[in-house]
This record gives sequence, structure tokens and C-alpha cells, in this order.
Amino acid sequence: MMRVAAILTCHNRREGTLACLEALYSLDKPSDWELAVYLTDDGSSDGTYEAVRELYPEVFITRTDGNAYWNGGMYISFEKALQGGHDRFLWLNDDTHLVKDTLLRLEHTLNTRSAIRGEYAIVVGTVQDRKREKATYGGVVFSSWWKRTTPQLVYSETEAVACETVNGNCVWIPVAVASVVGNLDTIFVHGLGDFDYGLRARKAGIALWVAPGFVGVCDRNKIEGTFMDRNLPLRKRLKIILGPKGRPPYAWAVFTRRHCGPAWVLYWFFPYVRVFATWSIAQLSRTLFRRRTI
Repeated sequence: MMRVAAILTCHNRREGTLACLEALYSLDKPSDWELAVYLTDDGSSDGTYEAVRELYPEVFITRTDGNAYWNGGMYISFEKALQGGHDRFLWLNDDTHLVKDTLLRLEHTLNTRSAIRGEYAIVVGTVQDRKREKATYGGVVFSSWWKRTTPQLVYSETEAVACETVNGNCVWIPVAVASVVGNLDTIFVHGLGDFDYGLRARKAGIALWVAPGFVGVCDRNKIEGTFMDRNLPLRKRLKIILGPKGRPPYAWAVFTRRHCGPAWVLYWFFPYVRVFATWSIAQLSRTLFRRRTI
């Protein structure tokens, strides 16, 4: 028997979370596979927790106070699953809807690459936007040694390809890998934990492969309302970048020091400097435009 644990977290996306679970439970799998779902509801106020309890009572659901965010919620779900005697772990974002043969393709990729290379491996699935026009999340590489924080998606329609780390939307982790790498690092709050996990896995000698084709749909997060939104006031952008959903200074320092080499301090400074620089350029552009119109 293959015991599979799906790892999720959610916050105030009731309909999306329910649709994700519906797709998850509809996936094709061999008769000797057993699926367990571990979900952390991070303080939802829209009835997500109650709806999951009613419609999917078999889900192992934990409720938190709204301060866990993505990484914290996934850590809690993963930690509980690690104690459940499972053979495979599936990280899954609750805004990601998988196609029916996803599990079979992930396992096939894992088995074929491990057999060929004789190595432990993690397999990541690529998802595309709902219009099915472009890839949005999956396995990533860094195009050059000096772009250690600028990821580029990599995938193929026909064959598995290697990657350097992963977006956490759809990730297939065998228990042998989890026993080496462990859980997500709680130093990270919202983002960065998935990238850190993949990079730590590679440092431990574990290969990362992107399964061929697309395994589901998930729209790319919008820039609006983030620290990269140049239409926001500087004070607001600084508040966001220093907060849980931006680049919290200490967590960002840990990440860059671990993964960006001797020049990690420069990588650490860059996003904060970029906020000031783009704001200054925008201010200058507005000033010049006003002068032209006078």
C-alpha cells in the first residue's frame, strides 16, 4: 500500500479551497493507494473551516489564529503528516486545481528519474494560468551566478527536466527525502520557505525534477497591493516589504546568507533599495510630466 499525505494551508478562500479539495479527491490513483489530507486553516473568517468540516470530515484540519501565513500553515500540516507513517507527501496550494492524472505522473517521474540516476529526488509539477496561456508556478532555475534571487521557470511538455528549487504549489516528496531534509524552516513566515526547502534538498544531494507537461491550473499572483506595486505610496510599500508578506529583514537575511554566497549582504539589501529607487524614479517622472504640461 502507498500512503499519500496531501499538505495544505488556507485563509479566507472558502470556495477556492473547497474546489481544490474536490479536485484533489477526484484524482486518479491505484486501488492500493490511500490518501490523507492535512489542512491548516489560518484564522479564516469566511466559513472555510466549518465548510471543510461539514463536506470533508475525513480531513485532518488544524485551526490557527491568522498569524501562521503560508509557510507557518504548511509547516503545521507537514509536521502532523510526518508523524502519520506516510510514503509520499504532496504539497498543494489551495488555489491550485490539479488534473486527474497528476499523482500518477508525479510518481512515474519520481520512479523513472530515481531508477536512471540512482538518487533520491523531489518532483515538482508545473501549473498554468486558467486561460491556459502560460506557465505560472513550478520548478525554477537561476539564469546566472549573480541572479541568485531571480528565478526562472523551467519545464517541458514531453520530458522531465532538472531544476534548482521549487514553488510550493504542487510538490511530490518521498518519505526518504523528508527524513533527510525535514520540515519547512519556521524562520520563514509567508514566502521563501519553499525555495529554501528545495535549495536545502539540493545541498543534501537530492535531485529536483520537473514533471513533464502541466499538472493543473493556478493564476499568477498579482503585483497590485504588494511591495512591487509602484502605484502605492512609499510608506505603504515599505510597510509591506518589511512585513510577513514581503521580505522580513531577519528571515530574508537567513535566506540570502544560506543560498547567495559570500556576497549575500548585497542580495539582502537589493529589494529594499529597489523600493526606494523605483519610488524615486516614479516621483521624478511625475515631476517632469507636470513641467511639460505647464
